[in-house]
Amino acid sequence: MIRHALAATALLAATPLAAQSTTQDELDARYDRALAAGYKALFLCSALSGDAARSDTSVEDYELASIQEPLNAIVPELTHSISRGSDGGLNYVAVPWDDDMSPRVAAYRQGKGCALLPIGAALPDSEVVRSTRIDRVGDPNVYPLRDAIAPATTRAAEAALGEDYGEGTRTTAVMVRQDDRTRGEAYAQGYDADLPQRTWSVAKSLAATLIGAAVQRGEADVAASAGLGLDDSDPRRAITIDHLLRMASGRYSDTPGNRTDPLYFGGATVGEVALDWPLLNPPGTIYRYANNDTLAAVKAIEETFEKHPPAGLFETLGMHSTVAETDWQGDYILSSQVWTSSADLARFGQLYLDDGMRNGARILPEGWIDYVSTPSGPQPDGPLGYGAGFWLLNNSEGVPADTFAAMGNRGQFVVIVPSMNTVIVRRGEDPPGARFDIAAFTRDVLVSLRN
Repeated sequence: MIRHALAATALLAATPLAAQSTTQDELDARYDRALAAGYKALFLCSALSGDAARSDTSVEDYELASIQEPLNAIVPELTHSISRGSDGGLNYVAVPWDDDMSPRVAAYRQGKGCALLPIGAALPDSEVVRSTRIDRVGDPNVYPLRDAIAPATTRAAEAALGEDYGEGTRTTAVMVRQDDRTRGEAYAQGYDADLPQRTWSVAKSLAATLIGAAVQRGEADVAASAGLGLDDSDPRRAITIDHLLRMASGRYSDTPGNRTDPLYFGGATVGEVALDWPLLNPPGTIYRYANNDTLAAVKAIEETFEKHPPAGLFETLGMHSTVAETDWQGDYILSSQVWTSSADLARFGQLYLDDGMRNGARILPEGWIDYVSTPSGPQPDGPLGYGAGFWLLNNSEGVPADTFAAMGNRGQFVVIVPSMNTVIVRRGEDPPGARFDIAAFTRDVLVSLRN
């Protein structure tokens, strides 16, 4: 004990006086800068590794423009460097943020996209070994057919490229599908149906789909405990996968919408961030939108991923441009961190129109579409309802009551209208405060399809 005290005293004596303490404001400013560097490193890595046609400038103009404060003011002033392998493929992106710390690093892993390393981590010292990717773009057996274009629907899609559905919105891609054919599409300059973008919370609906596939295989039960808590005496054991999918776990979260910046941009892990929050209300009684609930639901089925990883489901569905990313320890961040194209999301929506069938094989349990689109749990305030991993447009004027949707930050939407056999995909890079009116857009698109 005395030896440890003497060592601590010697360490303090050797430490410059100015470094012994700091204010909370100084800590917060330093943390914001570290987060901004992590944000930039990860988005550059994910975007550039997912499409060879993307440039640094393109990512800075879209994904890194008009983001949340205070990161928005910091990101443009940060430099970056890109490490590429001998084959020209991306290894990692590094973003310096402070002279006395290592750069923030996002490292590419074959088949799993990019992972953000923890603050202070050293640069990777090995090159990624890549497999040859089969280019299926344009294959009519894989990507959506485009032989039923409707001029009125194309005009409706093109209207979304402006600000008809929200001041300040920035639409990057629109694809409208009916009867498994593309009826209309429109793209911002530099974008097309096959260019991957981050899904943000559309990933929650993908997570619900992965869980549905596990249920179909007999490897999961949504009514079973999600395994939260320390042991069977912990009241959190009563939280089921269904509670988590319906945002009704009853757990506390510290911010509205459950911001998970330490995980998304700080390099923390799912285990550190999402699983240990205390219970505040009885499970199933309170709606509270929370990234942590989706992350915990996915964690509950993680043992199935050894034989059935997300990439396997995406391959089965023809979603060949889709990558589910993980934290640096390998846990999937399926509350937000998936990169995929508009064409792939159209295939995803088609799975639900086909009641979980793909090429004659049952992927989801019969009636899973009813499960995810039924508001059986506590509901959010406002015009939108919530099912199990999907939002419900069941109270929107001019929109069929059976309409449900995957929705994500910055204007990501996959709208599924079973009664009209229609999928509407809208991708965007909307700045904070700009809201794309997806209900009005859905209504106008459906009108164009009827004419």
